[in-house]
Amino acid sequence: MEHKTISLADQVFEHIENDILSGNYKRGDILTESKLSTMLGVSRTPIREALRRLEQEHLIEETGKGAIVIGITENDLEDIFLIRTKLEGLVCRIVAENRTEEQLAQLKETVELQEFYLNKQDPDRIKLMDNKFHELIYKFSGRNIFTEILIPLHKKVQKYRRASITNKSRADASVAEHKAILEAISEKDSQKAYELSVKHIENAYNNIKGVK
Repeated sequence: MEHKTISLADQVFEHIENDILSGNYKRGDILTESKLSTMLGVSRTPIREALRRLEQEHLIEETGKGAIVIGITENDLEDIFLIRTKLEGLVCRIVAENRTEEQLAQLKETVELQEFYLNKQDPDRIKLMDNKFHELIYKFSGRNIFTEILIPLHKKVQKYRRASITNKSRADASVAEHKAILEAISEKDSQKAYELSVKHIENAYNNIKGVK
């Protein structure tokens, strides 16, 4: 297995990005290099690089007196789910048509673990397995462009997804929907996998609109 060394700038970027996406930093909060440097115990150089990347991701906006947190807007959320609805169905169709037994086993294990953590009422690990299920689907499609688009979009709705997963009825439904998608992939029923995936994303968005 190939191991990649994560640079300090990457670590800082991921830390601040996670704080923004999880809601630790609110829309309108001001981030400064000096404050972040002190808080994270690193020099300003990786902070500066991280802030530049966050601005490129449209999560912050430089004001001259610091970076103002933008986060995910209502329109962003709508656009993200519109894109996911269009693309994830296609990806699931591709996986259903081409999946291997080994890939199927990995998906099955992930869904079983998600169900296990659901019964344990462990939202953090439910979210982890939810992430893994979707990312495996992207990976197994073999379509790099789809994967590069979908993984960041899936990550960007983290704050709302955790609220959704904490909702027991939606968490139950999400696991059931994953199991249905898995069954369609197992049967190599590409049309059914497509339709179930589209419905799953639509259900997630409708629930998120209700729990924001």
